[in-house]
Amino acid sequence: MNKPKMVKKTIREINDRISKGQAVVLTAREMIDAVKSMGKVVAAREVDVVTTGTFSPMCSSGLLFNMGQPEPPLIKASKVWLNDVPAYGGLAAVDAFLGATEPSEDDPLNKVYPGRFNYGGGHVIEDLLKGEKVHLRALGYGTDCYPRRTMERDYALEDFRSAELLNPRNAYQNYNCAVNFSDKLIYTYMGPLKPRCANANYATSGALSPLFNDPFFRTIGLGTKIFLGGGIGWVIGAGTQHNPKPLRTERGLPLTPSGTLMVKGDLKGMQSRYLRGVSFLGYGCSLSVGIGVPIPILDEEMAWFTGVSDGDIMIPVVDYGHDYPNGVARNHGHVSYADLRSGAIRVGERETATVPLTSYTLSLEIAQTLKQWIESGTFTLGEAQEHIFSE
Repeated sequence: MNKPKMVKKTIREINDRISKGQAVVLTAREMIDAVKSMGKVVAAREVDVVTTGTFSPMCSSGLLFNMGQPEPPLIKASKVWLNDVPAYGGLAAVDAFLGATEPSEDDPLNKVYPGRFNYGGGHVIEDLLKGEKVHLRALGYGTDCYPRRTMERDYALEDFRSAELLNPRNAYQNYNCAVNFSDKLIYTYMGPLKPRCANANYATSGALSPLFNDPFFRTIGLGTKIFLGGGIGWVIGAGTQHNPKPLRTERGLPLTPSGTLMVKGDLKGMQSRYLRGVSFLGYGCSLSVGIGVPIPILDEEMAWFTGVSDGDIMIPVVDYGHDYPNGVARNHGHVSYADLRSGAIRVGERETATVPLTSYTLSLEIAQTLKQWIESGTFTLGEAQEHIFSE
């Protein structure tokens, strides 16, 4: 019997097939069965693109905006607030950056429970996408060219000269399963953790997650075009805390938190369904972000990578009650994503309920939406101009 010929494709060839309506596109969940039934070589020949998706809290996110100069005299805004949430104004005259986790200075919850917030920058971003107006307040120190010292105005999203979602660290490649071995309830960015390991919280979409489907970043880098917040976005480099060289399984999957992406996109083209302000009880605010990355199937290796299943993915269990406050993240073994999705895992001698922070339903919806965009020819692939993984 003749062996199947090795498959080699380019992104240009795949984009040509997309433009002609000939590209075969599968979601990452569909690709699992394709690789199992056809094998990686045949699957590489038959499939052109695999779409991924994740919808999860991503704290390192924010909005870079230009408020314009609504009326004279002009102002150099050194301090800026949107709905009483401070933004960073140390840029050009009317540029500012709003962080997703920055809390409102007038949050009623904080007055009752100091240090606990329920409204922040992520909620401002969602409100703008919902069509609501936000109250902008700015202070300037006054110069000859920018004499104005105060400005207040209500802004709808379209009133900003520009509004770019600019996220320094998104789409973590693996992350911790958080538990609490201490004797008291603790409040964390992974949600409330009950004492004596009564719950295990985790955040990933598993086999749908973008960076599990390209573990060595062969196709993802500067210039990769993505689904971001319901619109078009771009990878602009490695995210902060990017660590592409952790211990890995034989399949190339990392065993600890590792690679990350820095991404951007025009907020005016996005949807509130895929960008939602969130608040963690007793901890603070964040933003849930929807990201979908198309993975071009260039050869059988990429087919093999995108055939990853939930059972292949091993996630470290970390005690946030003792280890994490001390600046360490010693893992207490690993559990598979398949086990986490089952609703309970065993941690030591205890059966522990699992709690997802990532919406699997919306993650799959993102992968399916991106698939539809590519099949319709409205979305083509962007080729990475700089790779973010080095041997």
